Amino acid sequence: MSIKIIGLDLDGTTLGINGKLPPINKIAIERAIDAGINVVVTTGRVISAVPEDIMNISGLRYIISSNGAHVRDLKQGHDVYSSFIDPDVIGRVVDLARERNLYLEAFHDGRAYIDSALYHDIDVNGSIHRRREYVLRTRNPLDDIFGFMLDNCTEIENINIFFEDMNKLEDIRKIVSKYDDANVTSSVPNNIEIGGLGSSKSKALSELMKILSIDRSELMCCGDAANDIPMLQLAEIGVAMENAWDIVKENADYITDTNVNGGVGKAILKFCFGEEV
Repeated sequence: MSIKIIGLDLDGTTLGINGKLPPINKIAIERAIDAGINVVVTTGRVISAVPEDIMNISGLRYIISSNGAHVRDLKQGHDVYSSFIDPDVIGRVVDLARERNLYLEAFHDGRAYIDSALYHDIDVNGSIHRRREYVLRTRNPLDDIFGFMLDNCTEIENINIFFEDMNKLEDIRKIVSKYDDANVTSSVPNNIEIGGLGSSKSKALSELMKILSIDRSELMCCGDAANDIPMLQLAEIGVAMENAWDIVKENADYITDTNVNGGVGKAILKFCFGEEV
């Protein structure tokens, strides 16, 4: 078995404490790149929120962002694949959000926009599921996020809906899961993410592998949350983190160490170089 491409989720997977890259991960990733393996970042983040620790990895060429909405070729400086949410879906989500008083984020043109009320709440009270500093640094608050989404309805990459009430989350999930013209998933326990029908990490990886003439039998992926499951299922070797959701572990071929302990680096060394750490 020869691995030619590796898909790596970021938060809870490749990144460790405070969103930093553990040394063993950097070493293993750069070693894989030097060996001719395509290491591909596959993140729910917008491209502008990818941290410097990742952008500074020597030889990194491809980044899949916004849950698969874009595949960016860093060497060429442009996207080689893009998928946006259908404008009809945008209209339905806005109507639902107004009716149910939902807090939203919307990704557009590589930047993340957030409802100003949600931004202020996180600023004052913090967040259980995301670092306050990360949100304040990467999000752009808007007083009328619904108007923004409608004005840019042909180029919205991803929508995040956040909940304090988990019963409300499940009620909304039942509604949006019926959308047959969108991709619905989650990356943290208290959110629902809506993307275009062609927007998922697995779809973006598949499109990139077509470009690179690489077969799925040569793919390894690492992840920790629900939005990573399709790419773990796509891969010949699907690796779940020790800190991953239980359902992710159930869909993995192998469980590595935690993100804090450099589980990604250890998995790369094991499956690409036959080395146990």
